[in-house]
Amino acid sequence: MVQSTMLKQKNEKLGERLREYGTMMVAFSGGVDSAFLLARAQQEVGDEVLAVTAASETFPQREFDAAVNLAKELEVPYLTIEIKEFENENFVSNPTNRCYFCRQGLFERLTELAEEKGYPFILDGTNASDAGDYRPGMRATREKGVRSPLKEAGLTKEDIRTLSREMDLKTWNKPSFACLSSRIPYGTRITAKKINQLDEAENYLLNLGFYDVRVRHHDQIARIEVGEEEFSLALQHKDKIDQKLKELGFIYVALDLQGYRTGRMNDVLKVKAQ
Repeated sequence: MVQSTMLKQKNEKLGERLREYGTMMVAFSGGVDSAFLLARAQQEVGDEVLAVTAASETFPQREFDAAVNLAKELEVPYLTIEIKEFENENFVSNPTNRCYFCRQGLFERLTELAEEKGYPFILDGTNASDAGDYRPGMRATREKGVRSPLKEAGLTKEDIRTLSREMDLKTWNKPSFACLSSRIPYGTRITAKKINQLDEAENYLLNLGFYDVRVRHHDQIARIEVGEEEFSLALQHKDKIDQKLKELGFIYVALDLQGYRTGRMNDVLKVKAQ
């Protein structure tokens, strides 16, 4: 098949880039992209790759633990660091380029670590599909000289899932994930209380069996996004969900009738641009 040939070529190009780097540090969140990148880097350069996972104040503990466990399973050298976003006023004020300040802080810390440990290259999991959405964090990637070999090889999110499945990576069908601050509308201050509300709410829904879910924080309102195929599950548990989220401090609990879609909080930017 033509697609299979193209995909093979992209994967070979990725391998060439990784071998050229030789020794590298991977910003490893445990998501689909960074997991595939880390596994491929290990295939190409072995222990010359170091995975670094950030314990972030806006990143759920479940995701951090999953990333660390996956690095252990892959038997890749890894380190963990702490990132204090709440100390960054540019971040907590939640401007439309909030992600830039988050990534800037992360890559500054990784750059310091890379220099200390002797790693000449820092890699992230940005892929070719990421160019289609509003991603101010990519500016920080360029400014800090971080390499994005998945994007350079032309690998899309679909490509990465396909290749991950062929490699038996358990992340191949993992839902996309963004930090919990992305659930708060731009211009609304990010606080630890709001992050904790969102974390507990989403943990509760995941434990009920939802596969891909977001809880958006609109002050007194919790707006729940799930895939349309899971609407029936939401209605089945509507009373329990309503009670739990009200216990967390929300006054109103709503189910978004358009369902879940990545980047929904960026819709307001498109409206303002019209």
